[in-house]
Amino acid sequence: MKKEKRIALYKKIWCKIRYWQSIRDVTDAELAACLRVSERTLHEYDKNAKNITLEKIDNFLYLNGMEFANLMEL
Repeated sequence: MKKEKRIALYKKIWCKIRYWQSIRDVTDAELAACLRVSERTLHEYDKNAKNITLEKIDNFLYLNGMEFANLMEL
């Protein structure tokens, strides 16, 4: 049986956050502040987002008045 390729949830979430950033014209500095991380950490997440925590995602959602479902619908 052939294995289906799938995208890991952390990658999907990170892509949605970066997409939100691009459509809202938010700078890396502003996004880093929302997540409470450094800009360098953003670039590390671009390489591999497996270390993004639920706390960071929750900070982002709370500061932007979003629910998780809203982010995933983007």
